[in-house]
Amino acid sequence: MDISKDCLICGAALSYRETAAEHLCNYCRQAFTANISCPAGHFICDNCHSASANELIKTYCLTAEATDPVAMAIHLMHSPQIKMHGPEHHFLVPAVLLAAYYNHKQKPSEKAAKLAEAEKRARNVLGGFCGFYGACGAGVGVGIFVSLITGSTPLAQTTWSQSNLATACALQSIAGFSGPRCCKRDSFLAILAAADFLHNVFNTALPVKQAITCEFFSQNNECLQTRCSFYTGE
Repeated sequence: MDISKDCLICGAALSYRETAAEHLCNYCRQAFTANISCPAGHFICDNCHSASANELIKTYCLTAEATDPVAMAIHLMHSPQIKMHGPEHHFLVPAVLLAAYYNHKQKPSEKAAKLAEAEKRARNVLGGFCGFYGACGAGVGVGIFVSLITGSTPLAQTTWSQSNLATACALQSIAGFSGPRCCKRDSFLAILAAADFLHNVFNTALPVKQAITCEFFSQNNECLQTRCSFYTGE
Protein backbone atom coordinates (compact mmCIF):
# COMPACT_ATOMS: atom_id res chain seq x y z
CA MET A 1 0.00 0.00 0.00
CA ASP A 2 1.39 3.37 -1.06
CA ILE A 3 0.10 6.40 0.84
CA SER A 4 1.27 9.59 -0.80
CA LYS A 5 -1.59 12.04 -1.09
CA ASP A 6 -4.36 13.59 0.99
CA CYS A 7 -8.11 13.46 0.36
CA LEU A 8 -9.25 16.76 -1.12
CA ILE A 9 -12.46 16.60 0.93
CA CYS A 10 -11.34 15.63 4.43
CA GLY A 11 -7.54 15.74 4.25
CA ALA A 12 -7.04 12.12 5.30
CA ALA A 13 -4.22 10.12 3.72
CA LEU A 14 -5.32 8.30 0.58
CA SER A 15 -4.45 4.67 0.01
CA TYR A 16 -3.43 3.28 -3.37
CA ARG A 17 -4.20 -0.45 -3.60
CA GLU A 18 -3.37 -3.18 -6.10
CA THR A 19 -7.00 -4.26 -6.41
CA ALA A 20 -9.51 -1.81 -7.85
CA ALA A 21 -12.91 -1.27 -6.25
CA GLU A 22 -16.07 0.59 -7.17
CA HIS A 23 -16.52 4.07 -5.71
CA LEU A 24 -19.35 6.60 -5.88
CA CYS A 25 -18.26 10.15 -6.71
CA ASN A 26 -19.20 12.58 -3.94
CA TYR A 27 -20.39 15.16 -6.46
CA CYS A 28 -21.80 13.61 -9.64
CA ARG A 29 -22.92 10.43 -7.81
CA GLN A 30 -21.72 8.19 -10.64
CA ALA A 31 -19.91 4.92 -9.99
CA PHE A 32 -16.27 4.49 -10.99
CA THR A 33 -13.67 1.76 -10.58
CA ALA A 34 -10.43 2.97 -9.01
CA ASN A 35 -7.45 1.78 -7.00
CA ILE A 36 -7.54 4.79 -4.70
CA SER A 37 -9.52 5.06 -1.48
CA CYS A 38 -10.12 7.46 1.39
CA PRO A 39 -10.65 5.97 4.87
CA ALA A 40 -13.77 8.13 5.21
CA GLY A 41 -15.17 6.81 1.93
CA HIS A 42 -14.74 10.02 -0.09
CA PHE A 43 -14.09 9.79 -3.81
CA ILE A 44 -13.87 12.43 -6.55
CA CYS A 45 -13.95 11.30 -10.17
CA ASP A 46 -11.58 12.79 -12.73
CA ASN A 47 -14.31 14.90 -14.34
CA CYS A 48 -15.35 16.51 -11.05
CA HIS A 49 -11.73 16.80 -9.97
CA SER A 50 -10.94 18.94 -13.03
CA ALA A 51 -14.25 20.84 -13.19
CA SER A 52 -14.53 24.57 -12.54
CA ALA A 53 -16.21 25.74 -9.34
CA ASN A 54 -19.48 26.53 -11.09
CA GLU A 55 -19.44 23.25 -13.04
CA LEU A 56 -18.93 21.31 -9.83
CA ILE A 57 -21.71 23.20 -8.03
CA LYS A 58 -24.11 22.57 -10.89
CA THR A 59 -23.21 18.87 -11.25
CA TYR A 60 -23.61 18.23 -7.54
CA CYS A 61 -26.91 20.10 -7.25
CA LEU A 62 -28.35 18.30 -10.27
CA THR A 63 -27.66 14.87 -8.80
CA ALA A 64 -28.09 15.54 -5.06
CA GLU A 65 -31.29 14.37 -3.40
CA ALA A 66 -30.80 16.34 -0.18
CA THR A 67 -33.31 18.92 1.06
CA ASP A 68 -31.04 20.79 3.51
CA PRO A 69 -29.32 23.63 1.63
CA VAL A 70 -26.89 24.31 4.48
CA ALA A 71 -25.63 20.72 4.48
CA MET A 72 -25.31 20.88 0.69
CA ALA A 73 -23.36 24.13 0.87
CA ILE A 74 -20.92 22.72 3.45
CA HIS A 75 -20.40 19.62 1.34
CA LEU A 76 -19.49 21.77 -1.66
CA MET A 77 -17.32 24.12 0.39
CA HIS A 78 -15.00 21.21 1.17
CA SER A 79 -14.12 20.82 -2.49
CA PRO A 80 -10.85 22.44 -3.59
CA GLN A 81 -12.59 24.40 -6.35
CA ILE A 82 -14.56 26.42 -3.77
CA LYS A 83 -12.02 28.84 -2.34
CA MET A 84 -12.28 30.50 1.06
CA HIS A 85 -13.55 33.65 -0.67
CA GLY A 86 -14.70 34.18 -4.23
CA PRO A 87 -17.59 34.88 -6.61
CA GLU A 88 -18.38 31.17 -6.86
CA HIS A 89 -20.39 31.68 -3.66
CA HIS A 90 -22.73 33.98 -5.59
CA PHE A 91 -23.83 30.91 -7.55
CA LEU A 92 -23.43 28.39 -4.73
CA VAL A 93 -26.15 30.08 -2.62
CA PRO A 94 -28.98 30.06 -5.18
CA ALA A 95 -27.83 26.67 -6.50
CA VAL A 96 -28.16 24.79 -3.20
CA LEU A 97 -31.42 26.60 -2.45
CA LEU A 98 -32.87 25.63 -5.82
CA ALA A 99 -31.73 22.03 -5.44
CA ALA A 100 -33.10 21.71 -1.91
CA TYR A 101 -36.37 23.44 -2.84
CA TYR A 102 -37.15 21.28 -5.88
CA ASN A 103 -36.01 18.11 -4.11
CA HIS A 104 -38.36 19.02 -1.26
CA LYS A 105 -41.18 19.64 -3.74
CA GLN A 106 -40.35 16.29 -5.40
CA LYS A 107 -39.79 18.07 -8.71
CA PRO A 108 -36.12 17.33 -9.44
CA SER A 109 -36.70 17.63 -13.19
CA GLU A 110 -37.11 21.40 -12.67
CA LYS A 111 -33.52 21.79 -11.44
CA ALA A 112 -31.56 21.72 -14.69
CA ALA A 113 -33.15 24.76 -16.33
CA LYS A 114 -33.29 26.74 -13.08
CA LEU A 115 -29.65 26.03 -12.22
CA ALA A 116 -28.51 27.03 -15.69
CA GLU A 117 -30.34 30.35 -15.42
CA ALA A 118 -29.08 30.92 -11.87
CA GLU A 119 -25.50 30.40 -13.04
CA LYS A 120 -25.99 32.91 -15.85
CA ARG A 121 -27.41 35.53 -13.51
CA ALA A 122 -24.83 34.92 -10.79
CA ARG A 123 -22.00 35.60 -13.25
CA ASN A 124 -23.18 39.22 -13.35
CA VAL A 125 -22.54 39.54 -9.60
CA LEU A 126 -18.85 40.41 -9.57
CA GLY A 127 -16.26 39.58 -6.95
CA GLY A 128 -16.04 42.22 -4.23
CA PHE A 129 -19.70 43.19 -4.70
CA CYS A 130 -20.15 43.36 -0.92
CA GLY A 131 -17.62 46.12 -0.38
CA PHE A 132 -17.75 47.95 -3.70
CA TYR A 133 -21.51 47.87 -4.36
CA GLY A 134 -22.92 47.51 -0.86
CA ALA A 135 -24.74 44.27 -1.65
CA CYS A 136 -23.14 40.94 -0.73
CA GLY A 137 -23.31 38.50 -3.63
CA ALA A 138 -24.59 35.77 -1.31
CA GLY A 139 -27.53 37.99 -0.41
CA VAL A 140 -28.17 38.78 -4.07
CA GLY A 141 -28.10 35.03 -4.65
CA VAL A 142 -31.17 34.71 -2.44
CA GLY A 143 -32.99 37.17 -4.69
CA ILE A 144 -31.93 35.15 -7.73
CA PHE A 145 -33.35 32.04 -6.08
CA VAL A 146 -36.71 33.61 -5.22
CA SER A 147 -37.06 35.22 -8.64
CA LEU A 148 -36.52 31.82 -10.27
CA ILE A 149 -38.98 29.83 -8.18
CA THR A 150 -41.64 32.52 -8.62
CA GLY A 151 -40.95 33.28 -12.29
CA SER A 152 -40.49 36.95 -11.52
CA THR A 153 -39.59 39.57 -14.14
CA PRO A 154 -38.96 43.35 -13.99
CA LEU A 155 -42.62 43.83 -14.97
CA ALA A 156 -44.06 41.49 -12.34
CA GLN A 157 -45.90 42.79 -9.30
CA THR A 158 -46.12 40.46 -6.29
CA THR A 159 -43.15 38.30 -7.29
CA TRP A 160 -41.06 41.39 -8.05
CA SER A 161 -41.69 42.56 -4.49
CA GLN A 162 -40.99 39.11 -3.04
CA SER A 163 -37.65 38.81 -4.84
CA ASN A 164 -36.47 42.21 -3.61
CA LEU A 165 -37.73 41.56 -0.10
CA ALA A 166 -35.91 38.21 0.03
CA THR A 167 -32.67 39.92 -0.96
CA ALA A 168 -33.27 42.63 1.65
CA CYS A 169 -33.82 40.05 4.40
CA ALA A 170 -30.60 38.24 3.50
CA LEU A 171 -28.59 41.47 3.31
CA GLN A 172 -29.96 42.65 6.64
CA SER A 173 -28.82 39.41 8.27
CA ILE A 174 -25.39 39.69 6.65
CA ALA A 175 -25.04 43.36 7.58
CA GLY A 176 -25.73 42.47 11.22
CA PHE A 177 -22.13 41.28 11.43
CA SER A 178 -19.18 43.61 11.25
CA GLY A 179 -16.83 43.34 8.27
CA PRO A 180 -14.58 42.32 6.73
CA ARG A 181 -16.34 39.92 4.44
CA CYS A 182 -16.33 36.19 4.93
CA CYS A 183 -17.85 34.28 2.03
CA LYS A 184 -18.56 31.26 4.23
CA ARG A 185 -20.28 33.25 7.01
CA ASP A 186 -22.24 35.34 4.53
CA SER A 187 -23.35 32.28 2.57
CA PHE A 188 -24.59 30.59 5.75
CA LEU A 189 -26.48 33.72 6.78
CA ALA A 190 -27.99 34.12 3.31
CA ILE A 191 -29.18 30.50 3.18
CA LEU A 192 -30.70 30.69 6.65
CA ALA A 193 -32.47 33.95 5.74
CA ALA A 194 -33.80 32.34 2.57
CA ALA A 195 -35.11 29.35 4.53
CA ASP A 196 -36.93 31.69 6.94
CA PHE A 197 -38.36 33.63 3.99
CA LEU A 198 -39.61 30.44 2.35
CA HIS A 199 -41.31 29.40 5.56
CA ASN A 200 -42.87 32.78 6.33
CA VAL A 201 -43.93 33.81 2.82
CA PHE A 202 -44.46 30.54 0.94
CA ASN A 203 -45.24 28.19 3.84
CA THR A 204 -42.44 25.89 2.71
CA ALA A 205 -40.28 24.49 5.51
CA LEU A 206 -36.94 23.07 4.47
CA PRO A 207 -35.13 20.91 7.06
CA VAL A 208 -32.31 23.40 7.46
CA LYS A 209 -29.45 22.77 9.85
CA GLN A 210 -29.51 25.72 12.27
CA ALA A 211 -26.52 24.91 14.50
CA ILE A 212 -23.73 25.56 12.01
CA THR A 213 -20.15 25.01 13.11
CA CYS A 214 -17.67 26.65 10.76
CA GLU A 215 -14.97 24.27 9.56
CA PHE A 216 -13.17 26.88 7.46
CA PHE A 217 -12.06 29.64 9.86
CA SER A 218 -8.42 28.55 9.81
CA GLN A 219 -8.32 29.47 6.11
CA ASN A 220 -9.59 33.01 6.74
CA ASN A 221 -7.00 35.58 7.80
CA GLU A 222 -9.78 38.07 8.59
CA CYS A 223 -11.97 35.70 10.62
CA LEU A 224 -14.05 37.49 13.27
CA GLN A 225 -13.52 34.48 15.53
CA THR A 226 -15.63 34.82 18.71
CA ARG A 227 -17.61 37.67 17.13
CA CYS A 228 -19.01 35.20 14.59
CA SER A 229 -21.82 32.91 15.72
CA PHE A 230 -20.46 30.05 13.60
CA TYR A 231 -16.98 30.12 15.15
CA THR A 232 -15.94 27.45 17.66
CA GLY A 233 -12.16 27.65 17.51
CA GLU A 234 -11.97 23.88 17.24
